[in-house]
Amino acid sequence: MQFREHDEYMKTALMYAHEAANAGEIPVGCVIVCEGKIIASGANRVKESGLQHRHAEMAALEQAATVLKSQGLENCTLYTTLEPCGMCSGAIAHYRVGQVVFGAYDTQYGCMFSKMDLCKIMGHKTVCIGGVLEDECSDILKKFFDSMRKSTGK
Repeated sequence: MQFREHDEYMKTALMYAHEAANAGEIPVGCVIVCEGKIIASGANRVKESGLQHRHAEMAALEQAATVLKSQGLENCTLYTTLEPCGMCSGAIAHYRVGQVVFGAYDTQYGCMFSKMDLCKIMGHKTVCIGGVLEDECSDILKKFFDSMRKSTGK
């Protein structure tokens, strides 16, 4: 696999995606790595919190800033199972995250690659790598939404 060096961190992000799915949330998980160590993590908690901004990436960014006592995350890599949306991409740019690695592409809402590169538009040069463990990351989302459709009859 061409992204082997990123696989282990993405597998950890997938654990958080499964945690979100088990809680009835859209299954997205995220970890932030600095100097080879996971310093923050997050799972979607929109439904649980009732707050639209409780995405996995937002939780992990907040935690990383607290751990590092800094809002500058230039030396960090954010791993997320789904390409970040506009809100999360904007936050990634504001926190000046050095690198983003995501699994599944989000052709509808993705703002790191698919629809636009919001970090570039905002003037931050975040290195972005997509498609790491893409099949696994896409499968958990597909299964979740298929299950939702079956339960609602749509």
